[in-house]
Amino acid sequence: MKHSIGTKDRIIEVAKQRFHSRSYADVGIKEICDAAEIQKGSFYHFFPSKRDLVLTVIEEFSADWASGFIAEAFDPALPPMERFDYLVDAAYFWQKSSQTKDADGRMPGCLFGNLALEISTRDEVLRARLSSFFRLARDRFRETLEEAVSRGDIPPLDTTNTAEAMLAYLEGVILLAKNQNDPELIYRLGPALKSLRIELKQ
Repeated sequence: MKHSIGTKDRIIEVAKQRFHSRSYADVGIKEICDAAEIQKGSFYHFFPSKRDLVLTVIEEFSADWASGFIAEAFDPALPPMERFDYLVDAAYFWQKSSQTKDADGRMPGCLFGNLALEISTRDEVLRARLSSFFRLARDRFRETLEEAVSRGDIPPLDTTNTAEAMLAYLEGVILLAKNQNDPELIYRLGPALKSLRIELKQ
């Protein structure tokens, strides 16, 4: 571990990797401190609890998500519906790359989906923070669909519910790919994302 990185940042980087590749419950504060090469007192100086740390990790991943491949996928220069193709490709290549880097060759899946499955029924604060992220993702999908409708690329539809269905589908595909440890499943099933349609109620 390079000590040129600040103590708080070291803690966050260790936690991001371990929470994502394993689970929130499985990773303890002592393990994080040992990997970050710090004393527990330093940990508690920055984070009163493990919950406070995972909230920070969620925020960090959200920022990475917003400024990284999602920003590229939803580039306004791309035709709206092509952005979903880019998104699927980006998810596939990111998961495949992460699997290659993992010492055991495991695909990590989606951190937000992983945490939602693990803790949403046990911790209301964490559930609310994850819900906020999923709403942001849904809204990005919805805005893209609305643009596609306004351009005449697709017929009118219920953009809010279709966006939520598309997000649920993508998260589900990533979950199945993680379960099978096979990112190729994302590549095979992902293109169906664009075929999802929920009609407007009359």
